[in-house]
Amino acid sequence: MHCKSRRFSQITGFTLIELLVAITILGIVAVLGWRGLDSIVRARQTLNGEMDQTRGIQIAFAQIENDCAHVMDANMLPGNSVLTAAGSKLMIIRSVFEDNLPIRFQVVVFNVVDGVLSRRELSPTRETAVLLAQWQSAAEDLDGTPSIPLQSKVESFSLRTWKVGETGWRMNGDNVVNAGDTATSANPVIPPNPANPANPSGASAKSATLAGVEVSMQVQGREAPMTKIFLLGAN
Repeated sequence: MHCKSRRFSQITGFTLIELLVAITILGIVAVLGWRGLDSIVRARQTLNGEMDQTRGIQIAFAQIENDCAHVMDANMLPGNSVLTAAGSKLMIIRSVFEDNLPIRFQVVVFNVVDGVLSRRELSPTRETAVLLAQWQSAAEDLDGTPSIPLQSKVESFSLRTWKVGETGWRMNGDNVVNAGDTATSANPVIPPNPANPANPSGASAKSATLAGVEVSMQVQGREAPMTKIFLLGAN
């Protein structure tokens, strides 16, 4: 009886060394698991950040494309610019179409300030004097119109233009038709044309001096800048 009790006591439980080995193995597994989980979380955060950044760039480019497609015909404001690309600032006079309302025009401005690309739009109008005054105040950033941020962490924002009759891109540029006299404040920018509803402005086909604008934007964290070309007056 005494011998059986001794054998039973010898084969039960774990030794201290066995426990230490088991704890060490569990610790190593836990560390490896934590590192793997941490890398997955970091990768997900990076991916989400890149997706948000890409989405912001796409929204900004889509807005620029839409504004360029509806740029005002330069012949309607002879001697004045309807599009100016200078440095990190793009100004456009675009047509505004709304149901049951005559065509109107508004100044929109894209600009990079403190690494943030933003867009602001002034009130639509049909009066030449008002439109020119808005253009001047926007050019001097005195219009006081609130801006909508489109993209942050912008390191550079450059503009090039393509002029009709030329064979290469030029840095910056503007769209001015120097022909005739400018309209007076007594008359609206665009007289109605009820005889032709498809062309309510009564204007001739677009004869923009500028044919296209190239926008190149470098965003922090990207190896190369995002570049896109926009046609003017596509709509």
